[in-house]
Amino acid sequence: MPYANPRVTLVDHPLVQHKMGILRQSATPTSQFRTLVRELAHIEAIFATADLETESYEVETPICRTRAKRIAGPKLAIVPILRAGMGMVDGVLDLVPSARVGVLGMQRNEETHEPEPYYEKVPVDVASRDCLVVDPMLATGGSAIAAVKLLRERGVANIKVMVLVAAPVGLDALLAADSDVHIYTCAIDEGLNEAAYIVPGLGDAGDRIFGTVA
Repeated sequence: MPYANPRVTLVDHPLVQHKMGILRQSATPTSQFRTLVRELAHIEAIFATADLETESYEVETPICRTRAKRIAGPKLAIVPILRAGMGMVDGVLDLVPSARVGVLGMQRNEETHEPEPYYEKVPVDVASRDCLVVDPMLATGGSAIAAVKLLRERGVANIKVMVLVAAPVGLDALLAADSDVHIYTCAIDEGLNEAAYIVPGLGDAGDRIFGTVA
C-alpha cells in the first residue's frame, strides 16, 4: 500500500524513476552517482519550492511593458546534513543560486544507530528564511529529527526535508517528531535491515558520493 500522508510528497516523475534505477545499481561509478544525486536534487527542489510566494512587478520587453512575477517573502536556506547531504546542495543551488547554505554535522553511532551532532554553521538570519534540509537517505529518521529540532530552536518556522530514499519507519518518526515539517522523497522503500540501512536502498550514499567505498 502506498505511504499516505499529506506531509509526504513522493516525487515519482518518469525522469526521477529512470535516474533512481541507475543510482541504485552497485556498478554505477562515483562520478555518475554524484551527477545523478545532483540532478535528482534539482528536480526534487522544483517540487519543494512550488509554494514560494511571488509578487507582481513591471518589466520592459523588446515590444512593450508588461507585468511579471518574482519570488517574494522569506528567502531560502539550504541545510545539508554532513556529509552525504553536500551531494545535493549544488542541485538546489542550480535552481536557486541566491540561497544561503548552512551545514549540520550528524554522525551516526553504528551501535545505537542514533545521530551524534558534531558541527553546526547556519546563516545568521536563518530564522527569517525557509529552510530545505537535504540528506540522501531517511532511514531511522534520527539525523533529520535532530536537524529539524535544531532549526526550530533557531527560530525557523518553515522547514522541508528533501531526501532521495526514505524508509517508512523514518517517515513515521520524523512526522511524529515535528507537526509541521514536510518531506519530499524520490522513493519510499520497504524498510530497514538489522544494521538500520534502507532496503533495497542504494548503499551508503556518503561513501558512494565521495568515492570512499571500501
